[in-house]
Amino acid sequence: MCRLDGAREAEIALVVPSFLQLTDAGTFSVGEFGTPGWTATGFARRVGDAVPLSLGPETCPAEELTALLIMWVIGEVVAREGEQPRHVAVSHPAVWGPYRRGQLYAALRAVGVHDVTLVPEPFAAAENHAVRSRVVPDSSLAVFSLGSHAFSASVVRRSQNRTFDLVNHVEGVDHHTGADFDDLLAALVRSRLGKDGVVSVAECEAAKRAFGPSVVISGIEITRDEFVEEIRPSIDHLVSTFTRALGAVQPDAVLLVGGGCRMTAIGDALSAAVDCRVLAEAAPEHSVAKGAAVAARLVVLGPESEPEPIETSVLVHTREASLRFPVGEIAHPDDDEFTAPPPRPPVDVSPLELPPRRVKRVASVLKPAGRRSGSRSDSKYDDEDGR
Repeated sequence: MCRLDGAREAEIALVVPSFLQLTDAGTFSVGEFGTPGWTATGFARRVGDAVPLSLGPETCPAEELTALLIMWVIGEVVAREGEQPRHVAVSHPAVWGPYRRGQLYAALRAVGVHDVTLVPEPFAAAENHAVRSRVVPDSSLAVFSLGSHAFSASVVRRSQNRTFDLVNHVEGVDHHTGADFDDLLAALVRSRLGKDGVVSVAECEAAKRAFGPSVVISGIEITRDEFVEEIRPSIDHLVSTFTRALGAVQPDAVLLVGGGCRMTAIGDALSAAVDCRVLAEAAPEHSVAKGAAVAARLVVLGPESEPEPIETSVLVHTREASLRFPVGEIAHPDDDEFTAPPPRPPVDVSPLELPPRRVKRVASVLKPAGRRSGSRSDSKYDDEDGR
């Protein structure tokens, strides 16, 4: 969330896992994982997929579930702030074309969310960075994004009108992501416990985020060096894909976004592979969301004068020479192509009497459940993707 009468930087208003659960009463709860088959997650990246998700007796397209989650988040923040947002920005993968963006626009309009700008994720990350550090025209930034279930590498360039252009982008397919690293840590612990050992994946995920010299999981001590040795091939694969995405571009900085980048081994490996600064916020899973909020502010107020570089003493230490500290800003997105969904093809279609959209019925029974929003986030609800 960005305040129009306050600082240019964004603040975190609410953090909730992207889970939608259909209850026995026929209502939806948000943010809690329930019975398998009745809970949907990971649907935001399936927008435009013709195969719907099955929730017990219901089947719902991914864009409808995504729109419902966005509607719920807006409602929670409105309840806290006491007013409607002037504008909403939603981040999306850089590979999305007009069809997927149009599908999400239509689903958002169906649930009553109209003033929306869609922002590619690497643009949002770059805009968040530009809040804190001056990015001159024609300079380039690289974005290394590693979340729970997705990896991507992007290069963006600052244009003369202070927006960002996409130079190159690679979407990971066979790369390990945050959830895979949790499984590798669990397997390392299980190998010490024996075949009958029980390991909590949630405990492994928490330990991975805050790895000190060693961690104890299910009574087994795992040193950081042991874990890094276990995941080294996966990290090398990620870094080699990232360097191929850079090509001949020499970026001014590499921005680490996504909760998977909390692992210091990621920053260390990138620092050894590139000849520039490697930067990350203390909570990199929030960087894209904060950049999207700054983009929404720019849509309403327009661009402002370039800020002077901000000195900061907040440092996130790595064991090697990587420079990692909070980053931020965002340029005015070029949303001319986002003003309306793609035009229909010039074909004659016989009119049909369509049934009422199910999403309106689903939206009417969407009820918050579990933790209510507050003035700060709770780390146990943080999702590494930050989406």
